[in-house]
Amino acid sequence: MRKFIHIDMDCFYAAVEMRDNPKLTNIPMAIGGNSHRGVLSTANYLAREYGVRSAMSNYQAKKLCPQLVIVPGRMAVYKAVSAQIRTIFTRYTQLIEPLSLDEAYLDVTDCGEFGGSATLIAQQIRADIERETGLTASAGIASIKFLAKIASDENKPNGQFVITPNEVHDFIDTLPLKKIPGVGKVTQQKLLALGFQYGCDIKASSEDFLYQRFGKFGLVLWRRCNGIDERQVETHRVRKSVGVETTFSEDTSDGEELTRRLIESLFPELTRRSQSYLQTRGMNKLGVKVKFFDFQSVSKECQYDSLNVEVLVALLQDLLVRYPNKPVRLIGINIGLIDAKNSQAQLGLFDCD
Repeated sequence: MRKFIHIDMDCFYAAVEMRDNPKLTNIPMAIGGNSHRGVLSTANYLAREYGVRSAMSNYQAKKLCPQLVIVPGRMAVYKAVSAQIRTIFTRYTQLIEPLSLDEAYLDVTDCGEFGGSATLIAQQIRADIERETGLTASAGIASIKFLAKIASDENKPNGQFVITPNEVHDFIDTLPLKKIPGVGKVTQQKLLALGFQYGCDIKASSEDFLYQRFGKFGLVLWRRCNGIDERQVETHRVRKSVGVETTFSEDTSDGEELTRRLIESLFPELTRRSQSYLQTRGMNKLGVKVKFFDFQSVSKECQYDSLNVEVLVALLQDLLVRYPNKPVRLIGINIGLIDAKNSQAQLGLFDCD
């Protein structure tokens, strides 16, 4: 039986800023761009009490919390602190799967510290982090990977939560489905419409029914709710896509202007960012994302094996036709990457979503 710990730093970027500038500690603050069109990457807990959250526009956040202080991000500093935290992890295990700069899975099954107790190991890791960085972290401990991630959110901030092997099924039975990774707002509403609210509701259903309604994710959901997650910690995560995007200073429904920005700005930047990856790996798709003035996001993809601006323009125009005259605040383009061993596969323009 494996022993997983999920470590999640508490409002990481904001916590670093408050550590380095104590004047920010007792006021609502967030990290974001300088303009009112910027988007927040995170907010401290005081700001969250006003409803401020990540991915919210600066303008909207200021409406909710007029006294909010927004500071620019310092990515180089966050990366350095993240590396410091990673070094702490390596004292206890080499089986580390970073999910981002501020969270990671650890497999401590073979760790001999504290008699092999994952609970005590997690406590010590959190203590090490706070002592050496001045930051706090929360932890989830479980014998099943996805449950460790859910557990790390149970006693935030600066806490931890343990799901013992004999508690797994009882915990899942009362688990709101919206807490399971992959269940977003749209999926949650579909589940509720079918009478699914908790893990026990999924367990009482069948794999076939869930597959018919939700495709492959329905099968994943059924397995999760039956306590089945055979995934191990992946110490080498492979990047699956490269993308760029831009937020406009003013919303626009001018299709010619959107196309011009894609061709003259986004495509050259995507080409530059993709170059190092495409030297050793192939690509299998092109995609376009559009976010409208009301924050609705839509996307369209096509399988394709090379960078092609005409294809990207066609995808963008298709989205604009589907949503005519709706003001746009952001557009983005991306490519999908495939493993080097599969890079010789030849794909054509088909199967657009």
